[in-house]
Amino acid sequence: MEKETILIGLSGGVDSAAAAVLLKEQGYRVIGATMMVWDPSLPVPAGAYQKNACLSPEKEDVSEIRALAEKLGIEYLTVDCRQPYRQTVLDNFRQEYACGRTPNPCVLCNSAIKFGVLPEAAAKQGVHFDKFATGHYARVEKDPQTGKYLLKKAKDLSRDQSYFLHRLTQAQLSRVLFPLGEMTKPQIREVARQAGLAVADKEDSQDFYCGDYNDLLNFPNKPGDIVTLDGTPVARHNGIWGYTIGKRKGLGISGFKTPMYVVRIDAPKNQVIIGPKEALYSKTLQADHVSWVAGEAPSKHFGCEIKIRNLHLPAKAQVTVGEDGSFSAEFEEPQLSVTAGQSAVLYDGDIVLGGGMIK
Repeated sequence: MEKETILIGLSGGVDSAAAAVLLKEQGYRVIGATMMVWDPSLPVPAGAYQKNACLSPEKEDVSEIRALAEKLGIEYLTVDCRQPYRQTVLDNFRQEYACGRTPNPCVLCNSAIKFGVLPEAAAKQGVHFDKFATGHYARVEKDPQTGKYLLKKAKDLSRDQSYFLHRLTQAQLSRVLFPLGEMTKPQIREVARQAGLAVADKEDSQDFYCGDYNDLLNFPNKPGDIVTLDGTPVARHNGIWGYTIGKRKGLGISGFKTPMYVVRIDAPKNQVIIGPKEALYSKTLQADHVSWVAGEAPSKHFGCEIKIRNLHLPAKAQVTVGEDGSFSAEFEEPQLSVTAGQSAVLYDGDIVLGGGMIK
C-alpha cells in the first residue's frame, strides 16, 4: 500500500520541524513547503528586531529551512504567496487601522493564506499530496454523530492556537493534520533534539512583524484631538492608528487624579477618547464577518465561552445570531478592553464553534 503524502508548512522553527519528524515516524511521505510573503517593496527599515517574525526579510533567505529539510530527509519547495498576502492580509491591516480598529493579521493569514493559498499553489506547482499539516497547537476530530470535523483546543492549553484557526472551513479541516495537538512544548523540543535538529532549542517566533507597525502602515500624519468622555480636548494625536483600546502610556496627558486609558476611537471625528479604567469594561459586543466551523451557527440563541483576544481567559456569554449572519453577545461579567477589529472566538468547552470580528 502506497504511503500517504503530507505537505507540511515549514517555518524554520522547532514546532514545524518536530511535526515533520513525527509525521515521518508515523510512516507518511513528507514534503516541506515554505510560503514566501516578504515583499521587498515594503517601506520597512532593516533591523535585527525583525528576526523570528512571520513578515521579515530574513524569511527571504530560506537556506536554513532548506538545510533543515535535508536533515529531515524530505523534499522541499518554496511557494510565492506575496501577492495574495499583500492583498488579503496587509491591505486589510492598513484599512482596519485607518478606521480606528485593531486587526489580528494572523487570523486572516491562517484561513486565507497558510491553509488556503499555500497548499493550493503547491498543488498548482505539480506537488501531489493527500493532506496538509502545520506545527500549530490544536486538534481536529471527526464527529461520529454529525460526520463534521471538530476544531478543538490543544491538550497543552498554555500553547493552544485554536483562536487563530477559528475561520478554517470544513473543507480545510478535512485535509488538515496537527501532529502537535496532544503534546507539550518540552516534549516537542525533545522530539527535535532526538532527531538531531539544531532548532531544538531555538526561541519561539514572535508576532507577525516585530518592528513598529507604523512601518507597515506608512500613513501621513493626521492630527486630531484626544478627548475625555464628556468631549473635552486634553491633548493632540498625529493619527488614530497609533492608539489601541486600553493604551495608557504615551498619551501626552497630565493633571488627572486617576490613570486614564484609551477607551474608544472615533474615526469619523478623528478623535481618541480617554477615560478611567472602569470605562474599559463592557458586558456586550457585536461581531460581523462571522465564520462557523460547522458551516452554520449552533442555533439562533445559545450559551458558550468567548475569547476576545488570544490571551484572554474564555468568558461565559449568551449569543444571539442576527438575520444578517452577525452575532451579539452578552457576558455574565463585564470584560476588559473589548476591541473593535479583534476576533471574538466562541467555544463549547474545548470545541471551537466559530467567531467573528468585533465591530
